[in-house]
Amino acid sequence: MHGDEIREAARRVIDSGWYLQGKENEQFERHYAEYIGSPFAIGCANGLDALIWIFRAYIELGVMQPGDEVIVPANTYIATILGITENGLKPVLIEPRRETLEIDDELIEQHITPRTKAICIVHLYGRCACTQKILDICKKYNLKLVEDNAQAHGCFWRQPTSDSSLKGRGVDSFASVWGAHTADSTQYNLLKQNALANRKAPTEAEEIMWSLLNGNNLGLHFRRQHIILDYIVDFICLDKGLVIELDGGYHNDLQQKEYDEQRTAHLQRLGYTELRFTNDELLCSPDAVIARIKGVASKLPSLKGGVGGRLVHTGAIGDAAGHSFYPGKNLGALGDAGAVTTNDPELAAAVRALANYGSQRKYVFKYAGRNSRLDEIQAAILEVKLKYLDADIAKRQEVARCYYERIDNPLVELPERLDDAQNVYHLFPIIVKDGKRDALHDYLAEKGIGTVIHYPIAPHKQECYSRESWNLPQLSLPITEFLADAELSLPISPCMTPEQIEYVVQCLNEWQ
Repeated sequence: MHGDEIREAARRVIDSGWYLQGKENEQFERHYAEYIGSPFAIGCANGLDALIWIFRAYIELGVMQPGDEVIVPANTYIATILGITENGLKPVLIEPRRETLEIDDELIEQHITPRTKAICIVHLYGRCACTQKILDICKKYNLKLVEDNAQAHGCFWRQPTSDSSLKGRGVDSFASVWGAHTADSTQYNLLKQNALANRKAPTEAEEIMWSLLNGNNLGLHFRRQHIILDYIVDFICLDKGLVIELDGGYHNDLQQKEYDEQRTAHLQRLGYTELRFTNDELLCSPDAVIARIKGVASKLPSLKGGVGGRLVHTGAIGDAAGHSFYPGKNLGALGDAGAVTTNDPELAAAVRALANYGSQRKYVFKYAGRNSRLDEIQAAILEVKLKYLDADIAKRQEVARCYYERIDNPLVELPERLDDAQNVYHLFPIIVKDGKRDALHDYLAEKGIGTVIHYPIAPHKQECYSRESWNLPQLSLPITEFLADAELSLPISPCMTPEQIEYVVQCLNEWQ
């Protein structure tokens, strides 16, 4: 995807003759920091190094020392644990909740000791792992919050508007944080006049849809001609964050189609679900339209009054975050690459030095660091891909929406559904019951459908940690071990066609 732009970016770097620590790095770091909503972004060689440098920097700054404890989810890729143990810190593994696959915040507090210095949350599979309880615990015990954001570029955490626990963590001025989703004040009066005019003079299709939404016992309250940011949506159920759009013939215009796609992607990034119907669809098959709306609404979580609260990008919630740009990630380079984001200038300076041999200026070494730098070509490629990240995420969310709505097999369990703002679907994990995970994997392979297990051996079961003091006697973590035996990741990609999605669903539903 975006091949011409990527080739041009690589050519530009090659022709420049400057391959490390140049303008491409500066530009990508600046734009990625702005995107995440963090004051600082520091490129490095890969996602594991990003985590290593965060904890190493805290040790160099005297915030932590070897032997201190870091609370971390047991259900994660081993890199999260390696970032801790590489620095002589002790990982304290916490079970996940089966329904979310993320760390169980109810189990954290009982594991805190005087040596606990941080909680490391992992936004695994692209799902936001942050909870208000975790933030409250960090505040109560004065713990650092480190995020492993390797799989969740572009994901949000929905911060309650009344919450103050993030103050001091640098989120108050983030450009990516939205308040209540109303229009900018300079546009609102004009939009309000237009919305009122549309209500007074609805099209035939709009009048029919309004009567159907109000008269079909959906158990939902809809508004019409509702303002969201600089948009006016036709109909919306705030409790579900469900937007209904009716498209007349002019929506077939190429320029209008491009605008509609951009608007849809923007609304989805804010956590809304949008359904579009043509006027002809409604006029010819109103019952089918209502059935579709009812089916989608029934599977959406209640947002208790609407898509409210502030959206904070993962990677900007805590004190520091590690990011991976491995090629298979939602934002992937053409090789290994990573970054650290933080709101702490002292930590940022230490991380940048540690990843550059420990040097803050040429030939002067404050720390005993290593060579872990993001090269110019990868930075230039990431700069291209960053422009398309939100649109690619929206396509992944469309695939996931089909899976949630249409997978129907008693042997397959889907994770608890989050609103789209809080899941960028780097992966789509399912739980296969009755010990049949491998059988399903083989069946789908025979059908030409590739699936992957994330991850078949839990970190505490790996040989490299079998003799560590924190794992003797070997930890018993039944939920984590169950997930290692039962998880299977279905295909998900912004390049999947409707026919491919349908084929995956059909094969999965037919399997016994």
